[in-house]
Amino acid sequence: MQARLSLILPLLILSLYNNAASTQASTLALYNKCKQTVWPGIQPSAGKPILARGGFRLLPNQAYSIRLPPNWSGRIWGRQDCFFDPATNRGRCATGDCGGSLYCNGAGGVPPATLAEITLGAQDFYDVSLVDGYNLAISMTPFRGKGKCGYAGCVSDLNEVCPAGLAVRSGRDNRVVACRSACSAFGSPKYCCTGSFGSPQQCKPTAYSKLFKAACPRAYSYAYDDPTSIVTCTGGSYLVTFCPHH
Repeated sequence: MQARLSLILPLLILSLYNNAASTQASTLALYNKCKQTVWPGIQPSAGKPILARGGFRLLPNQAYSIRLPPNWSGRIWGRQDCFFDPATNRGRCATGDCGGSLYCNGAGGVPPATLAEITLGAQDFYDVSLVDGYNLAISMTPFRGKGKCGYAGCVSDLNEVCPAGLAVRSGRDNRVVACRSACSAFGSPKYCCTGSFGSPQQCKPTAYSKLFKAACPRAYSYAYDDPTSIVTCTGGSYLVTFCPHH
């Protein structure tokens, strides 16, 4: 099901094209364009299989390719500044930690974390979401699919413009390593789209979600940001890139 790759980007894209052309199955490739190591996490939706044990290490300029089962759905995120004991694979990550394990095994990441989300079917739906906050830039690009098959992502570094009330700082050097959502930071129904704000008619963009949207117009900025954020494609393969701006 999985194959480790150490490819420069053009060869990785060629691999996605060839895989999509030779099989009906979709391929998901995760590519680390960051200057630092990223530990991707993969969480399936309820009832869907766990892929690649739910997490692994991805060095700079490395990629990991996964053949997706039919009708699979789930989310992908990047963990940063991780340390794991080689003997036990236990440790922690500064952002996106999934219970202190190298292998998330179905567990999700602790917010804030930028999420790439996908649901395969007769028509695929995918997006990049900042609803759970932001920790690093992510893009999602389809290949060889039919339909609009647009680009989704948050390329900007939101940590550089994160408001003080949302910023998560490193305990080591006090730099901003992540930016919480207003819902996570303040817990208000207005920001969480819950209670009397639990509908698209009542839950509107706030100053915080507008900041996220201005920086990342192709990503979900709050729960009901569907019209400008969700993308569709049919029969494609998908490339998720960490730090696409580097």
